[in-house]
Amino acid sequence: MKRWLVAVLALLVVLPAAAQKRIALTFDDAPRARGPFLTPEERTARIIAGLRKAKVRQAAFFVVPGNLAAPDGAGGEQRIAAYVAAGHVIANHSFTHPALKSMTAQAYLSNIDRAGDWLKGRRGLRPWYRFPFLDEGGTDKAKRDAVRAGLAARRLSNGYVTVDGSDWNIENLTAQARKAGKPIDMAGLRDLYVETHVESAEFADRLAEQALGRQPVQVMLLHETDLAAYWIADLVAALRAKGWTIVTADAAYRDPIAKLHPDTPSAQGNLLEAIAWEKGVPAPRWYERNTLSIADPLFRQRVLHEGK
Repeated sequence: MKRWLVAVLALLVVLPAAAQKRIALTFDDAPRARGPFLTPEERTARIIAGLRKAKVRQAAFFVVPGNLAAPDGAGGEQRIAAYVAAGHVIANHSFTHPALKSMTAQAYLSNIDRAGDWLKGRRGLRPWYRFPFLDEGGTDKAKRDAVRAGLAARRLSNGYVTVDGSDWNIENLTAQARKAGKPIDMAGLRDLYVETHVESAEFADRLAEQALGRQPVQVMLLHETDLAAYWIADLVAALRAKGWTIVTADAAYRDPIAKLHPDTPSAQGNLLEAIAWEKGVPAPRWYERNTLSIADPLFRQRVLHEGK
């Protein structure tokens, strides 16, 4: 064997594998009520177009079928089908979006079953369940374990998240400002939305290295919002600029962390945070802009230009 080839092979043995920052995009609460700017139909069309423009092959939409009965629910079934027709997948997010802490495990599982009945047989369906409010039972371990067992019996796995920027809060603040007739700096809103989610991904990447010593495939929590409709392509571009590769939700939920069930004092929040707590990683284990006392003033300053 030539000496140069021996040298190259030796380097491959010594050098670590290149870092891989991989992330999947997921959207909660479809079909969602209208937001501050768009009709539900406009929003769906824009999200599909934005994902196509960004060359995102597959995102996941977690469905709440009970939303179809709401005033903005008309046509929701067709909008969900449009996501699937565009190559995306759907999964169970309960029928009425209840908090587990507000009901018994039996009633909660019945709510999941009702959503499952609506979803059964639909194209693009995946066997994932995402807890509304990321509430997996809180401090009630008996309830937590009963629901975990119920999901396993139904062959549903946890549609966990590892990256969260509380986009629902940015959308809510925007809707409140628009209703109050306040001028909204759209460029500032775009920058805040994109920056917040890129920062949350970077935070999760560092936390994973501390807790796991490796980079799992991350799962970003988004909601079916007008902000996503406007700027999902910008968000994807910004993530890629930071070295992230957008992968499918199917790939994300094949990561080994999908099999982990951390035993924490409170079963609430994203999976990576729980793993970090269990591994003894010191705080902060929570992306700071998920704290509303930090996020809300940023919105007022950068989008409404208040308090300067």
